[in-house]
Amino acid sequence: MLDEVGSGPADALRRRGVQVTAQRLAVMRAVSSRPHGTADEIEELVRADIGAVSRQAVYDALGILAENNLIRRIQPARSPARYEDRVDDNHHHVVCRTCGRTVDVDCAVGHRPCLKAADDHGFIIDEAEVVYWGSCPACQRAARRRGNGSARTENMNRKRT
Repeated sequence: MLDEVGSGPADALRRRGVQVTAQRLAVMRAVSSRPHGTADEIEELVRADIGAVSRQAVYDALGILAENNLIRRIQPARSPARYEDRVDDNHHHVVCRTCGRTVDVDCAVGHRPCLKAADDHGFIIDEAEVVYWGSCPACQRAARRRGNGSARTENMNRKRT
């Protein structure tokens, strides 16, 4: 979240001209401790951290922090918005179709090759959002234990061997 030595969340807010509040600091801590957490998960962590806080205050803080590039909002298809504090690089995500687990994946080989579109149609491209979908190891194991792995999972496993 913060790469500069000696700087903390309050300093990061001030550098962006954002008022420092207990809710915003708690949201930043929650996002840092729960990468790819949903707003509901972040709200739970904030409430555990600072006590009573309204849902609206958490949503407002998430919005302001994302707007000021202090956190990143991602929303894979058919999934609630998720938040992370890895904001200053071009990385992607892999999402489990079964449980929704989301994990960071560094950009494909080389220096941001995914930012070089075959035809940019005149756009200046500064970010690419790639989401890989599959089945996480825990869900694969659970499917094998149940003996009813999906055809997609079984097919993926055959391709690996």
